[in-house]
Amino acid sequence: MQTVTLTGSSLTLDDLLAVARRGVRVDIDPAALVAMARARDVVERAIAEGRPAYAVTTGVGSRKSFDIEASDHDRLLVRQHRISQGAPVAHEIVRATALRLANALARATTAARPELASHLVAALNDDRLPVVRTHGSIGQSDLAQMADLADGVLDGFELAQGEAIALLNQSAFATASGALAFADALVLLDVLDHAGALDLEALGANRNSVHPAIGEARPYPGLQATLKRLGRLLDGSEVEARNLQDPLTFRTIAQQNGAARDAFGFVGAQLAIELNAAQSNPLVVVDEDVVISVGNFEVQPLATALDLARLALAPAISTAAERAVKLLQRNLTGLTEGLGERPAMPESALSEYGVAVQSIAVEARLLAQPVSFELVSTTQAEGIEDRMTMAPLAGRRLAEMVELGARVVAIELMFAAQACDLRGAKLGTGTTRLRDAVRRFVPFLAEGAALPDLEPLVEEIRSGRILA
Repeated sequence: MQTVTLTGSSLTLDDLLAVARRGVRVDIDPAALVAMARARDVVERAIAEGRPAYAVTTGVGSRKSFDIEASDHDRLLVRQHRISQGAPVAHEIVRATALRLANALARATTAARPELASHLVAALNDDRLPVVRTHGSIGQSDLAQMADLADGVLDGFELAQGEAIALLNQSAFATASGALAFADALVLLDVLDHAGALDLEALGANRNSVHPAIGEARPYPGLQATLKRLGRLLDGSEVEARNLQDPLTFRTIAQQNGAARDAFGFVGAQLAIELNAAQSNPLVVVDEDVVISVGNFEVQPLATALDLARLALAPAISTAAERAVKLLQRNLTGLTEGLGERPAMPESALSEYGVAVQSIAVEARLLAQPVSFELVSTTQAEGIEDRMTMAPLAGRRLAEMVELGARVVAIELMFAAQACDLRGAKLGTGTTRLRDAVRRFVPFLAEGAALPDLEPLVEEIRSGRILA
């Protein structure tokens, strides 16, 4: 991918990742520039005729009944919305937000001129992007973060009347940050499948739990896909089953991870729409030659989807942690307590990591609490601003959960690799590759050895390189 071309309606998650993380350049489709010019003509006529048009010919919020008088009103409007707080967000989020904003302008439903969109894209391509701070948006357009971005990007560019609201009244920050978090969650779910397969080898589990008949009898697409992947990873294994019925966290890996995969299918579909949806107020309707006041900044579909992503991912992470702890227990594995190198060894071996993995899993579970049902009134707009989605928080919590989940999986993989080495039986083709990949970063824990640093393994998991 050399260039991402914005049309206002064709931006994908892969495009977003390419621009945000790999620095791929961006341009705007010439047809989109023409469409923007037509939309601007509608705005210019509304201004010339003195028609009421929210934030174009009037003030905003409770000042919506006041006509705009000062020529520098739009620039001032940007500055007066810089109320964000806290630490700067990652630079990749700023890049993704700028891209999503540029795509929104390219849709040609705002007052933005083609020149403004081109200026924004040039700043993105040159990586001349400002600091954007974390807190301050309630998810009914990301006014605080969009003001940070707009104020820094304008850099002497003069706004035309009505263009400030095109930059501010967008949910680009929530959409972009949520999309990046979701992309990372997809990677984590793939790693969870692979780690689950290695767990089955480590326990000496009954492989009937991945029989394809399970998915035929219960035809969820996610379950079927997970069963197929687990079966492929275990193909060629000579590890003998130790039990008729294994603990549920081992026996239902396909059901747990498959449920998350089905939920992620819905989340991905919602994001595909939101990446290209008009999120602004007002809305320019070119065919009717009108500028209408709307509520398209209401991104409940996005907030609900991001909440669902966490609700679906939390059980997969939680059961991974539980499997890890069980691999430490001699009565369940038939191996040594704590996966020590030999029986009756006085040192704790890997046991203390069992405490850490449960601690991390608890933090991850607590992040699953939905936020999209929150309701609060602001002090603005005479009390009519009485809704919130908290979509940015929904995305931020997903990103935090994924980071914690990667740490759970790192410990899980370390335990599973140790157990497999102690068991000594031939693993499946896929699980052998995974065990070998883990061993590049975490050596077998011999008697008297220091515990390993898991940070390199965590990074391999987060990037997905552990599966290469």
